[in-house]
Parts: sequence; C-alpha cells; structure tokens
Amino acid sequence: MFSMNASNSIRPAAVAGMFYPAGAYELAHEIDTLLGGVAPVALDLLKIKAIAVPHAGYVYSGETAASAYALIAARRDSIRRVVLLGPTHRVAVQGLALPDADGFASPLGTVALDAELVATARTLPQVVISRTAHAAEHSLEVQLPFLQRVLDSFTLLPLAVGRANAEEVAEVLDTLWGGAETLIVVSTDLSHFHAYDEAVQIDSTTVRDVLSLHTNIDHEHACGATPLNGLLLCAQRRGLAPHLIDARNSGDTAGDRSRVVGYAAFAFTEQTDSNVRTSSSSEIGPVLLARARLAIARHLGLPDTVVPDHPSLSETGASFVTLNRQGHLRGCIGTLAAGRPLRDDVDHNAVAAAFRDPRFPPLSAEEFGDLEIEVSLLSEPERMSFRDEADALAQLRPGIDGVILASGPHQATFLPQVWESLPGPRDFMTQLKRKAGLVDDFWSPDITLARYQVRKFTESSDG
Repeated sequence: MFSMNASNSIRPAAVAGMFYPAGAYELAHEIDTLLGGVAPVALDLLKIKAIAVPHAGYVYSGETAASAYALIAARRDSIRRVVLLGPTHRVAVQGLALPDADGFASPLGTVALDAELVATARTLPQVVISRTAHAAEHSLEVQLPFLQRVLDSFTLLPLAVGRANAEEVAEVLDTLWGGAETLIVVSTDLSHFHAYDEAVQIDSTTVRDVLSLHTNIDHEHACGATPLNGLLLCAQRRGLAPHLIDARNSGDTAGDRSRVVGYAAFAFTEQTDSNVRTSSSSEIGPVLLARARLAIARHLGLPDTVVPDHPSLSETGASFVTLNRQGHLRGCIGTLAAGRPLRDDVDHNAVAAAFRDPRFPPLSAEEFGDLEIEVSLLSEPERMSFRDEADALAQLRPGIDGVILASGPHQATFLPQVWESLPGPRDFMTQLKRKAGLVDDFWSPDITLARYQVRKFTESSDG
C-alpha cells in the first residue's frame, strides 16, 4: 500500500473518464471482463520478460492489451517491479523523462515509484526529470489499471520517451533489467489514420519487423517506435524470443473503417539456456543464413567456410528455408513442428529446398552464386476454432499468420510471406486448397486449420 506523507507528490489520473471508466468499480469490472475473454496461449508464461501493448481507449484497444496482460497474471505474486515506457504525445522532451512524483494514481489506487530504480536511472545522461511530459500523457497512464488488476503488489518506474535512439533506450533498459521480479512494458500503437485495408498491410509489415527483431521501425508505423526499437535491440542481445499475441485495428473494434489505428500485443520470453541471454551479442539471423548457405555449398562440393556458432542452435526449432534466384522462387522446404536441434533443422531444410523440392530441378553449382536465401523460424502452430469457412477467413490476419490446412490425406501450408502476393483471405485460402490438392470450393466439417507466425531472415537484409 502506498503511504501518504507530506513529501509525497502524486501524478493524478489525467484521462480517467475518457480513455477508461473513472469509477473504480466500473473500471475493475471492465478490465476483468476483458481479461476473462482472453483465450489460452501456448506460451511458457513464467519466462515472459517484457510485453508491448497498445494505449488507445479501452473500447478500441482494450481487448488487444488484455491479451498480453492476461499472460502476466500467472506471475502476479512474483513480479514486484514494472519498468514502463511509452512515447510522449503532447510535450516534446529530449531523452527519457521520469516524472517529478513519488507515485502514479488511477481510480484503482496509487502505485509508488521505485525509489531505487529512479536513483539508478538518474545516473544515465539520457534520463531527465519532467513533470510536464507526464502531466497529460496517456500512453503510460492507461497501462496502470491493467497492471493493478493482474499484479498483487509492485512498484513502478515510468519513462516518457521523447527524442532518443534505440541505443539510448536499450542502455536504460539494460541498466534497469533486473531479474524475474522485474517486468518491462512498452506502450505503443501501430499505424494511424489509414483506410482499413491499407492499415492491415502496413501493420502486417510492422508485426513481421517486430517478430524479426528489426530495430528500424519508424514513427509512421508505430507511435512508440523509439521505446519499441530499444526493447527489440535488448531482445536481440539477450536472446529474447518475440511472440505475437494479438493484432487488429480500431475498424475491428469500435471505429470507422475509413480511418483506423492499428494495435498489436507482443510478449518477449527468455530462453531456457541462460547462456543465450547473456552471451549472445548478435542476432541469430546471420548465423542461420550462413549455415543454410554452407549446407548447400557442401552438397555441391564447394569449399567450406567458417560459420559462427550461436547458443540457440542447440535448442529444438522448426524452420523453413526459401531460395530465390533472380527474383523468382527456386525452392522452399520446411518443418512445421520442432523436433530436432535448430542447426540440424536448418541444414536439412536448406539441402532439401535446393535439391529435393519436387517443383524444381536440383540446384546447380552455376546457380549457387546468385542465390538469395531466406530462413524463417516458426512459432508453435495454434489450432483454430471456427464455425464455417467464412468464420475461418474472418479470423485470418493477412501478413501475420502462416496457415496449415489439413483434410484427410491432404495437407499444405503457406508462410506469412505468401500474403504479399495473395493479400485477400479468400484468395489465400483458395490457393492453399489447391496446394493441398483440393478443389477451390472444397469445405468439410473435418477440415482443420492451424496458424503460426515466423521470424524471417533474408540475405538481402541479414534479418
């Protein structure tokens, strides 16, 4: 419980009654209803170190935010500190701003700032104090009631992020990282004020960038790009795995589809092997691409090259290797379920894509030099539940979901990248049926669909 005394300065709720209910009972009920509607996710909840969530009014983005916060509830008695970062919308600030306050208030009560973390953060030159940056800022405030409902007791370190770069944000996060008692929350919406279909395409690209841990997301694609890029940089260095929990926009919830705002929720989990978190100084993408190229070269009898190692290669994983040459597909083979060490899976699929894809002749040595390799790491497939084909199509997220279709002996999959050439869910499904050897209008009560996401790495960008 927060103790009041003469020296306490409390940052009061500024958007209660606008972004969320002003009454404590109504607010708690709304949040609990949102949390209660979240479907289970196949994720090790005890390994979640960070989440990224939207910050619009609850009627617009509450369901998406709840999808991530529901995961945190499993650790309600072990998370004691929350480092919360969000962009400044109303007041320009240089660096990352702490509030001139001892606590943050919401209709559900007051949460004390963590005095130890405040003192630590203030040792960094990019961290400043600004009462005005926090006074009316909603990106941080709207997260507080969710945190108060899913955690038992915690202290807060809120940072309003202004002009800074990813390195500066990452340095702050590294300094405040802590252990299992510390949760990092980044507040960001996605694209703003595009027509629905255009927004879906833009946000799908941003989601893929997050899942690939790219750190060059711009503010046109995410208003909280600065803190998000900082978190992604830390995730690269510490070996965190990103997971998409939910993605939609205001046109799916309570808004007009002619001008929408995009939302997504992500969780970032620590790996089982602590060495992955501490010794990995670079992204795994370049290592996977080098291994795939080396496996093909060896099969062709070409000279070996030295490939760097990475601790994650020993973990089980599922991958797809895609080969392109002169702008055209040259082979694509992969694994849908993790069953062997990632290094073996990538090596096997690289060779299979080059020499055993039945759609193409075996790769020749003459083609090897201008081959472009892409490696995709798959999340665990999640079986979909639907009433009929129309319901299934409505659930698909263009640009985000890879889909596995199965019916009797027929099975096929499309990676999320296929949405780039088949942006409509119906066309996507029709072509997937054809790939499985089914007619265009086929549908059966026995049909099963599962979806997954990927982290994609290509030689043109090195992930």
